[in-house]
Amino acid sequence: MNDPARGEQARTVAIIMDGNGRWAAKRDLPVAEGHREGTRALRRTVEAAIDLGLETLVVYAFSTENWSRPEGEVDSLMDIFGETIERELPDLVRQGVRTRFIGRRDRASAELGAQMRRLEEETASNDRLNLWVALDYGGRAELVEAARRLVEAGIEPAEIDENILRDNLYAPELPDPDLLIRTSGELRISNFLLWQLAYSELVFVDTLWPDFGHAELEQALAAYAGRRRRYGGR
Repeated sequence: MNDPARGEQARTVAIIMDGNGRWAAKRDLPVAEGHREGTRALRRTVEAAIDLGLETLVVYAFSTENWSRPEGEVDSLMDIFGETIERELPDLVRQGVRTRFIGRRDRASAELGAQMRRLEEETASNDRLNLWVALDYGGRAELVEAARRLVEAGIEPAEIDENILRDNLYAPELPDPDLLIRTSGELRISNFLLWQLAYSELVFVDTLWPDFGHAELEQALAAYAGRRRRYGGR
């Protein structure tokens, strides 16, 4: 008898893009060069996601905890984000990628904030792939903000359920990921999409993010297709 839960294609994939610093260190390069190479890996992976039939890709670019890194590295990262929006993503726009950002907006520079808004507006009608970029994002901060919104709206405790809480997340329209991939061999989710990952399948790969691409994404999707998702059942 065929198992309907096996062999399904993942439609929504989340990726924790980890290993840029180690990639640079292995080559005696500044960490900023690892981050720049990581932006090239992002472009490759988005193109691979299109080729492999994904509908939504969510990538973890900068966490709320990343602000604790050395000031010079944070400044370089912010510059690289701006460069990525201007240089790497326009080709993806022409390929039909809709790009949106999830996370806080108040701590980005005015220039970067304007770049983000412009990219979202320019790609709003694209529908070939939904790309979500988690920037200044933390799963706990998202849940705290959702709770704050419920209180401010005067929602009665008895009225609060999963649907109402989801409606107050940063991006209620973001589908729950079928699959989470983390690169670089680390085995944790690092405060990423705590609500949305409740029943996601997890794949951890040793590949450092700047070396990630079509083959690695395809292998992770194959691993997902061989699993049976039970959602708490048998």
